[in-house]
Amino acid sequence: MSPRRVRSGAITVILATLLFGLAHPGPAHDIPTDVTVQAFVKPAGQQLQLLLRVPLKAMRDMDFPEQEGGYLDIERLGPLLPDAATLWIGNFFDIREEGVSLATPSVAATQVSVESDRSFQSFEEALSHVTDPKLPNSTYVVWNQVFLDVLFEYQIHSDQAAFAVRPGLERLGERVVTVLRFLPPGGELRAFEFEGDPGLVPLDPGWSQAALRFVESGFFHILDGPDHLLFLVCLVIPFRRFRELVLVVTAFTVAHSITLIASAYNFGPDALWFPPLIEALIAMSIVYMALENIAGASNVQRRWVVTFGFGLVHGFGFSFLLRESLQFAGSHLLTSLVSFNLGVELGQLLVLVALVPALELLFRYVVAERMGTIILSALVAHTAWHWMIERWEVLQRFPWQWPALTASLLASAARWAMAIVALAGLAWLLWLALGALRPRLAMNRSGGKAVDTQ
Repeated sequence: MSPRRVRSGAITVILATLLFGLAHPGPAHDIPTDVTVQAFVKPAGQQLQLLLRVPLKAMRDMDFPEQEGGYLDIERLGPLLPDAATLWIGNFFDIREEGVSLATPSVAATQVSVESDRSFQSFEEALSHVTDPKLPNSTYVVWNQVFLDVLFEYQIHSDQAAFAVRPGLERLGERVVTVLRFLPPGGELRAFEFEGDPGLVPLDPGWSQAALRFVESGFFHILDGPDHLLFLVCLVIPFRRFRELVLVVTAFTVAHSITLIASAYNFGPDALWFPPLIEALIAMSIVYMALENIAGASNVQRRWVVTFGFGLVHGFGFSFLLRESLQFAGSHLLTSLVSFNLGVELGQLLVLVALVPALELLFRYVVAERMGTIILSALVAHTAWHWMIERWEVLQRFPWQWPALTASLLASAARWAMAIVALAGLAWLLWLALGALRPRLAMNRSGGKAVDTQ
């Protein structure tokens, strides 16, 4: 949104606040704690319709006209609604066509709705409702128990253009959730749900937009996730040579990519106990790797096999985070998943680039390598142990029931059996590849040269 529009909207809000304060003196309303905004965006021809439902209590600094008994005077409120909608919503809801912000919209219709109204379940019902005759003044409701429904209309060049929105509604309450549905011409409805300010959201993103967004998401997730970082630390401590790290980190990458993609395509369990189980297993994987370091991890083959197994678990953990973000993928689900994995790998690479030299300096100048490995691994194990206990307690709150034997369960079991066989085959191929590389790696360490005997 341009600074000029922001300044103009702010000045208008201030003037309107003074005007309403003079016309209807009284105390200002408190900031509501939770506000849910429902929105439809539908381009058609050279016009774009934005249909919104906002709790009237979010329109602060307004004193709503009342009847005797404290009930809302709907007749006197009606003429105020277009200006209120423009001041509080229209001036801040930024819609862009091909990257250019649309002009301030016109208010085509407004409506006051009671809390029991369900017309916003579809665009057609909502549009019909907002253009219906107003509620009669005999409807006895108070100001904080109704919705403001408003239809904005924007002029556009083409309904086939690329549209993006930035709601700008986060100031309506302490916590604002926007549920937005985009209806492209001739396409499937796309639903979005975001809290606060989501930034600029492309409503029909191209593959490059989706890829860039998810690369960034994956990169920052690995840096913000302490459990995944500690797992990486455990991987790096005993194996700091490049060739060994490539094998171990590649096994982790391949494994978590498999379960992440499988979960995104709904191949994973959807039971309530599954996410806390995965979180507990992730903590357990860190404890195990740390204890293995303390015991003396030196076998690269064993380490990458164990890492592959735990990587499958971590992939489900990534998928739980990604579940809410997939709404921004548009029609590019696979591209977004691959991009997220790429971002994760870039984050892991950054961690390795910083961690390996730091460990080398620590073991060379501060503490002996074996003692340093034990101390660092013990600290990691202590932290992860507490995580594991806490997450296990959360898991125990979910009752376990054996699923009913149905056709869908059998089909799901068959898919998972096929996936397990495929994973076993992939692990076997990697094992053979590592076995073929092991003599060459050993000769390179000893300074010799590998000889081709063919």
